[in-house]
Amino acid sequence: QVFGHMRKEGLQVTVLSTCPVADYKTQESTLTLPSPFLRALKTKEFKEQACCPLLEQPNIVRDLPAAVLSYCQVWQIPAVLYQCYTDVIKLDTVTVEAFKPLLSSKVLKNLVKDVSESTKILKKLLTTNETHNNIYI
Repeated sequence: QVFGHMRKEGLQVTVLSTCPVADYKTQESTLTLPSPFLRALKTKEFKEQACCPLLEQPNIVRDLPAAVLSYCQVWQIPAVLYQCYTDVIKLDTVTVEAFKPLLSSKVLKNLVKDVSESTKILKKLLTTNETHNNIYI
């Protein structure tokens, strides 16, 4: 429904998603993988280089991120999905920091004024969120 209200000319979509590192399929042990880590999946129309390695087969993407990427592929919209594989259940600063290399991408670099301040702002946001989540502790 969101895409129905947007002009598709000049549109480029970037999807950020997280999932458990246990969902990552590889021949090596997931215990040796540095967690968190990023993998990318892109549509045929996305011509830029991804900011991380591409997602290897037989790994799959599910749910809303998969639906958005599929929509973009069908409608020929340039799109890239960055999947962060993490070993924590709740979003934390370490996991969000894994997305930091994306701030230098062509599409996202204009959204950030000062990358050096991003860590401080991020910690403040997550600390504020933790305070609200711990109301019953």
